[in-house]
Amino acid sequence: MLINADLHLHSKYSMACSNKMELPVMAEEAAKKGIDLIATGDCTYPDWLKDIKKAAVNDETVAIGKTNFIITTEVEDNNRVHHLLLLPSISKAEELVERLSKYANLKADGRPTVKLDGCELAEIAKDIDAMIGPCHAFTPWTALYAYHDSLESCYGDMTYYVSFLELGLSADSDYADRIEELHKLTFLSNSDAHSPWSNKLAREFNQINVPEVSFEGLRKAIQRKEGYGVTYNAGFYPHEGKYNESACIKCFKHYSFEQCLSTNWKCANCGGLIKKGVKDRVNELADFDEPKHPPHRPPYVHLMPLSEVIMTALGHASINTKGVQSAWNKLMERYGNELNVLQTAEIIEMDFIDKRITNAILAFREKRLILHPGGGGQYGRIEIPQELQKVDTTPYKKNQSSLFDF
Repeated sequence: MLINADLHLHSKYSMACSNKMELPVMAEEAAKKGIDLIATGDCTYPDWLKDIKKAAVNDETVAIGKTNFIITTEVEDNNRVHHLLLLPSISKAEELVERLSKYANLKADGRPTVKLDGCELAEIAKDIDAMIGPCHAFTPWTALYAYHDSLESCYGDMTYYVSFLELGLSADSDYADRIEELHKLTFLSNSDAHSPWSNKLAREFNQINVPEVSFEGLRKAIQRKEGYGVTYNAGFYPHEGKYNESACIKCFKHYSFEQCLSTNWKCANCGGLIKKGVKDRVNELADFDEPKHPPHRPPYVHLMPLSEVIMTALGHASINTKGVQSAWNKLMERYGNELNVLQTAEIIEMDFIDKRITNAILAFREKRLILHPGGGGQYGRIEIPQELQKVDTTPYKKNQSSLFDF
């Protein structure tokens, strides 16, 4: 059974998260994007765990409408590394709360900071039969390779128990498979969404072959047992992430690695701190000049949030304008999910939307969109080639004004 899964989200109780991150809203928005299984996130936060229980069918099953949930939490250890835990049941989440409450104030934030290291967290995960792996592993803040040079440095004697690694928005399989120690792990591409809207939730996801939609089914896939596994990862071009290139965290000026060294990681433009980008960090850690994918590694499908493609095509400043939302909704109604629109739907049949949008989708498919890399905490951006902007912008159908120019 093939499912689409986004296994890292947050609730309204995590810092800097939308108050719309509630289970019913998350379920509805996931269904719009063709996502079958999403993370609850934040299961150690008392009020959120109560909400999870209300949505539970039984101890092991949480579902709303067509959307199933996997019980999860993200935890920050005492070395500032973030870890993703996937749990088999509500009762195991309660056990985790009991264990972690000795080392953290779990009411302070949906994403708790605990006085434990990675090895100790992995031991707890093993004790409660949960899966564990590093979140957004290459990000220069709060991540495995921000503070460690190897898995063993972080997880110690429990390294063997780590079964997956989350790539993060600024990396893909080509980046990570230049590092030999990662060849044994399953890669996950998740959104880490702080809001439920179309450009955040499931902006990265995984297509997974599972025997059933359950924790045990997911475990077989992540551990690649009985022929199950991730069939592809879908997510950003690494350039789109906030930390792809080394850049100043104040003015966002980009620097080569050599320039960073010569300025001692201080911005020559404003004096701010230059934060090392994922591209440069991978180059430091790499065992290979080019990626060497192990036989089990699935393809990585590069995507962009459709709402941002539409926004750029129409020249709007936000994805929330009437024009962008109208176009996105009509495309979803016709084609079901963003993947179908961006990859497989016949362009010639999209005569119900503005030609600028279809040109932008075509440019995405032909890899003609111009990518301006992110860095220093600023997302990368896309640009439509000039030759595709100079088109007749009247709609395909005669005598009909565009629905999307508002």
